[in-house]
Amino acid sequence: MPFKRISLPASAALIIALSLAACTTTPVTAPAPEAPRQPGTPTAPSATPGASLRAVTFAALPGWGSDDLRQALPAFLTSCSTQARKSDWKEPCAVAAGLDGGNENAIRTFFESFFTPYQVINPDGSDNGLVTGYYEPLLKGSRKRGGPYQTPIYRAPEDLLTVELASIYPELKGLRLRGRLVGNKVLPYPNRAELDKSGALAGKEILWVDDPVDAFFLQVQGSGRVQLNDGSSVVRVAYADQNGYPYKSIGRYLVDKGELTLAQASAQGIKAWLAANPGRQQELLNANPSYVFFKEEKVVDPSKGPKGAQGVPLTPLRSIAVDPQFVPLGTPVFLATTQPNNNVPLQQLVMAQDTGGAIKGAVRADFFWGFGNEAGDKAGKMKQRGMMWLLLPKLAAAR
Repeated sequence: MPFKRISLPASAALIIALSLAACTTTPVTAPAPEAPRQPGTPTAPSATPGASLRAVTFAALPGWGSDDLRQALPAFLTSCSTQARKSDWKEPCAVAAGLDGGNENAIRTFFESFFTPYQVINPDGSDNGLVTGYYEPLLKGSRKRGGPYQTPIYRAPEDLLTVELASIYPELKGLRLRGRLVGNKVLPYPNRAELDKSGALAGKEILWVDDPVDAFFLQVQGSGRVQLNDGSSVVRVAYADQNGYPYKSIGRYLVDKGELTLAQASAQGIKAWLAANPGRQQELLNANPSYVFFKEEKVVDPSKGPKGAQGVPLTPLRSIAVDPQFVPLGTPVFLATTQPNNNVPLQQLVMAQDTGGAIKGAVRADFFWGFGNEAGDKAGKMKQRGMMWLLLPKLAAAR
C-alpha cells in the first residue's frame, strides 16, 4: 500500500533539510495504512509500523512442517530476554522457557498455539524481496602497529554526535542524524575518504590488522573476531557507531563502471578484482562513504555470534537483520528463500535480531550464516529472492 507523507513542524523540516546533505536518515514516512482485514482472521497488531500484513494459516507457510524447530527455540528464548517485558509476549515467553528443547512436536504446537503468521507485503503490493547474507569474519591482528599489521581498527571518536530526532519529534521515531560540533554549528561528520586522508582518527586505534581489504569488509559485516599475534588470544570487535553516511555498495560501483557484471559482484568477485587492480584499491573503498567504528569485547561463547541491534547474541542460521521500520526487532520470522547461487529451498524460522545500513524495505532480510570462512563463502554469494511471514502473538480476543 502507498505511504503517506507526514506533515512536519516547520522547524523540524528546516533542521532536516539543512542536515540531510550528508547525514544518514531514513525516508520520513508515516506508517502505511493497515492491511485489509481478511474474512475470519484477526487484524494485525499496530506494533508493526510501515508493514502491510496479511494473516494466513501455518499451513500456508512453505516448508513449515519440515523445519526442525528445535534449532529455532534457543534463538527465540534469546529474543525473549527483552521481548518478555512487553505485555503481549509475557505469556508466550514464559511458556517457551518451560518447553522440552528436544521435543519438536511440543515446540511446533507452542508456536501454532500462541502465534498467528502474517505475510509481509511490500508497499507496491508484491510479496517477495531480496535476501542477502552476512557473517562474522576472522582477521589477523596485533595490539601494536608493526610488521604486516598496518591497518587500524578504530573506536568511536569523542566528537561524533548522534541526534535522536524522536526525542524532539515523536513522529520521527527511528530517524537520527550524526555529525560534529564546530563552534555553535552541527556539521556532517567526515566521510571515509576525508577520514583516511586527514588522519583525524589518529590515537583512536583499538587494534591493527594485516589486510586493508579485510578491514573494509569487517565494516560491511559490522563485527568480527581478531586472532592476535600472541598466538592464542581471540577478541571480538563489535559495532560501536558509524559516521552518518549511507552505505554505498562497492559491488554496485564496479558494475556501474563496467568492471564487473551483476553475477560477479559478490564479496569473492570484488576481492578478486581488488587483487588484480591494487592501484585502484583506495578509489573503490572510498566509493562507500560510510565508516564504522568498533569496540572490543570478549568472546564468551564461541558458538554464538555478536550482539545484534536487539541487544542479544545472534544465533548462526537462525538470526536475520531486518528493516525495523517494517519488522519489529525480536519478532519470529518464517523465511522462505533458497540457498546461495541455487534453487535448493531455505525455509525456516528465524528471529529478527539485527539491522543493517543496506537492509531497507519490508520484504528484505540479511541472513546470519555464523562465523568463519565457510559462513563467509555462503554469505558472500547470497543474493536470493524470498518471502517473509511475521509470527505475532495472538490477540486475546482471538484465542
